[in-house]
Amino acid sequence: MSNEFTTYLSNVKKGYKVKNHVTYYVLLAFIAVYGIMGACGALKLSQLVLLQEIGYTIIAAVSLSLVVGFLGELSLGHAAFMSLGAYIGGYMQTYVFGGLTAFSPLLSIIVAMIIGGVVAAVFGFVIGLPALRLKGDYLAIVTLAFCEIVKTVFQNSNAFGGALGMSTYKYPQKTMFLVSFVMVVVTVALIQNLIRSKHGRAIMAIRDNEIAARAMGVNVTYYKLMVFVLSAFFAGIAGVLFSNGVNRIDSKVFDYNYSINILVMVVLGGMGNINGTIIASVLIVFINNKLGVLLTGRLAALKNLIYALILILIVIYNNAPKLKSFREKHNFRVYWNKFTAWVVKLFTKKQPAVDPAKETESNADWSKIPTKVEMDAILSTDLTPDDSYVPDKPDKPQGE
Repeated sequence: MSNEFTTYLSNVKKGYKVKNHVTYYVLLAFIAVYGIMGACGALKLSQLVLLQEIGYTIIAAVSLSLVVGFLGELSLGHAAFMSLGAYIGGYMQTYVFGGLTAFSPLLSIIVAMIIGGVVAAVFGFVIGLPALRLKGDYLAIVTLAFCEIVKTVFQNSNAFGGALGMSTYKYPQKTMFLVSFVMVVVTVALIQNLIRSKHGRAIMAIRDNEIAARAMGVNVTYYKLMVFVLSAFFAGIAGVLFSNGVNRIDSKVFDYNYSINILVMVVLGGMGNINGTIIASVLIVFINNKLGVLLTGRLAALKNLIYALILILIVIYNNAPKLKSFREKHNFRVYWNKFTAWVVKLFTKKQPAVDPAKETESNADWSKIPTKVEMDAILSTDLTPDDSYVPDKPDKPQGE
């Protein structure tokens, strides 16, 4: 057993709060299990498509959580940055990287994600520089207007297919599933490390009290712009992954409803809670997908109604005071602590019972026993009548 795993077990046994690992372990285990199943052909095409959708949705939701949850600013234009990444990345792979896409699809995807993310980040900088001077509802209105402007531009651009949309290069679903979830791990790791750094503390200080943060010397404009640009960058990457999962990009998909849907994931998962945002993203995408499969024909009109009712029930469950004891009893952390305690018990060797006599013997001070040379010297000494043994005088009791 490695030293790192031993240290982890000892920390759990002592009751320390182990951070930064659980999310990565769960995601890596998920990728390993479903990657093997996909390689063996155990997953259907529809399941691979669903997993890929979950992947880029997690990236989009976690990146929006950076602005809404940690910075405390309301943005409704996240779909615009995703559409920029989707169109730019899809265009580059289909019409620019023709030879590279055929020669090395993985390299083509990576280059497209970088370009799509950078383009979205540039627009995030251009929009964020004046918009972040606004607060609350005003910032939400500006970002919402930007979302509608981007959608209208792509709908009327012949270079990107106009109203009919733009066809994209279709990669194997197995490849896109693995790429999507590798990017999920990279995105979550980078954002969590940013939040736990000194820059993250400055960002959360701005959220809690902007005036106090300015008084402490925090460059508020710099950090607001940095967070907005990073959020746009990862949204652009999510858009590129979206473009690789569909046959044709339609700008109508990236409307304000799409932005609100991602915002719902952030709110349901908990403001500033990355793990909760991931769980909410998986849950909402799964519910939407299954409702679309189950409700067909005339029942399809009930999809939005049932979806809204499910969201209302989730919000009530998370906030109702009367359900607090039930939530605490059936909290995921309770089951996780039980699991870690079982792992500790499984990998920790039991100490054998110690005999009291042996324990006394083991605690003896062996340094006072003379060595063999000293014993020989004592035995060779001739004692005379004058060499009588005089015991040491006992110490006088205190007070005499």
